[in-house]
Amino acid sequence: MAHIQRITPCLWFDSQAEEAAAFYTGIFPDSRITQVSRYGEAGFEFHGRPAGSAMTVAFELAGQGFTALNGGPAFTFSEAISLQVMCDSQAEVDHYWERLGAGGAKQAQQCGWLRDSYGLAWQVVPRILPQMLCAADAAAAQRAMQTMLQMQKLDIAELQRAFAG
Repeated sequence: MAHIQRITPCLWFDSQAEEAAAFYTGIFPDSRITQVSRYGEAGFEFHGRPAGSAMTVAFELAGQGFTALNGGPAFTFSEAISLQVMCDSQAEVDHYWERLGAGGAKQAQQCGWLRDSYGLAWQVVPRILPQMLCAADAAAAQRAMQTMLQMQKLDIAELQRAFAG
């Protein structure tokens, strides 16, 4: 029996939903746009969108379903919601950091966070980091935390050196 996803994040864009979905699906394996609904003439007085322009875009990133909505400029992204990309290697961290930050508008932030050119916040995280931060050895966990706080893009080897002491 196929898994049916019960909860799907909906990302509100001004008018770039289709462009953003294509950008994101081009970065992650096992990703695709699955459906696009378009605005019609009905409701123009409410939505103000040209007939035929994308209203919603259903897409999958690494098999996880999302919806992108062209809802206008009333709402924008903030770090209150971010998408975490768990990475198995430094090569993956580097890949997702560079690809998600492409387009010249990347805003690198502390501790593996960045905002993409659409304003969406991402956390590019080595899978080993939560294990370090939750380790029974509190001193090692604190060294890893202190090191992480000094980074923008996370460096696994540097975190491991700090953790090891």
